[in-house]
Amino acid sequence: MLTVTNLCKSYLSGGHHQTIFEGLNLQLARGEVVALLGASGSGKTTLLNLLSGIDTPDQGRVLINGVDIHAQGEPARTLLRRQQLGFVFQFFNLIPTLTVAENVALPMELTGADDAAIQQRVSELLQRVGLAQMAQRYPDSLSGGEQQRTAVARALSHRPQILLADEPTGNLDEQTGARVITLLGELVRDQATTMLIVTHSRAVAAAADRVLQLHLGRLIEA
Repeated sequence: MLTVTNLCKSYLSGGHHQTIFEGLNLQLARGEVVALLGASGSGKTTLLNLLSGIDTPDQGRVLINGVDIHAQGEPARTLLRRQQLGFVFQFFNLIPTLTVAENVALPMELTGADDAAIQQRVSELLQRVGLAQMAQRYPDSLSGGEQQRTAVARALSHRPQILLADEPTGNLDEQTGARVITLLGELVRDQATTMLIVTHSRAVAAAADRVLQLHLGRLIEA
């Protein structure tokens, strides 16, 4: 499903090259939920950017279903993100001028799904995340937990093969965060989506099938 081999990445900082990754390897199976722990500045978000093709490695390969995404041009990588990847962020990143239903529908519209399929999928997901009665409301009228549940529905609406979640509970209180993680786990497992979830929280990591730690540019079993 997702394979990373010999990934290397460094940045120029203060006139010197700072190594983030050197020979990093990773393999995620279909439907597997993996948590990634690591200190601030260890490169967790950089890794997500490399896995999604937003950033480019200095060396190494990122393969999704056997296709090296960094051997593709930017148009192909953009299409891959639209069709095969989903994203959940710490700060929700909902579009404020779109309703809850419109936010959830957006990834499907970008893939060219027909209106009937979009309407059915949005209705189904909003029911699952407990927001069916809020479909026509705007993000600024929702609580943080409601916004993140909307973001979860949006990330999964086009049935991505891989979901990348960057601190999805970081802006929520502990109780709300626990509910969001439980919901997220149920949804990704229902549709056999592979999920890599970056977190500082051991409680969040405990919900994963496997836990990795990013330390000095290497991944180790935690």
